[in-house]
Amino acid sequence: MKTIQEVVESTIRKTPFIEEALNEKLINVSSLARIILPEVSEKLNKEVKVGAVMMAINRLSPASELRIRKNIKKLALDLGDVIVRSDLCDFTFKNTPALLKEIAKILNKSSESSDYFLTVSQGIFETNIVISKNLRPFVEEIFENEMLTHSMLDLASITIKLPKENQAQSGIYYFILKQLAWADIPLQEIISTTNEMTIVVKESDINQTFAILMDMKLS
Repeated sequence: MKTIQEVVESTIRKTPFIEEALNEKLINVSSLARIILPEVSEKLNKEVKVGAVMMAINRLSPASELRIRKNIKKLALDLGDVIVRSDLCDFTFKNTPALLKEIAKILNKSSESSDYFLTVSQGIFETNIVISKNLRPFVEEIFENEMLTHSMLDLASITIKLPKENQAQSGIYYFILKQLAWADIPLQEIISTTNEMTIVVKESDINQTFAILMDMKLS
């Protein structure tokens, strides 16, 4: 049977922003206890007093979370080159048997010039293509018989080169993305390889996004 301490801990730690704010002493413990009290009582299937929840919150150990943050911060300082691209378009198509052949065509086209930008992410049900604006006419022609489920113009991207140690450290993507979440910047796409991460945003948000990521590297 779970204890109050275990339920309070799992309830808080599923929302990382709250956990970090607690560690920075930015949240009133009494108010937080009252907010999560109904959920704690429901999970334990019994009435729980707010004082007991407050005691459980105060007993939370920040040691593990602080250790992870320290390691992530070290990795953030080792982030490599940051490359910015503008004039991008985003297209999402429903997967069909013919789609792979058409993707091969646009890949061949993009190889003709270093000015072209193209990424392809194939999911189970749909395929997403992010391209430079100068490839847009070719995409519209090549995929004219495919089912377009979403498209967006006037986008930009920032590519971050990650240190090789990123694969062994949990939370590195969260550390980067939370900065943008706090700034209320909506992400259009996230594209990653083993040691690179590309964030696609609206062109109107690119300057703020770049400033946040550079500040993260330098702080």
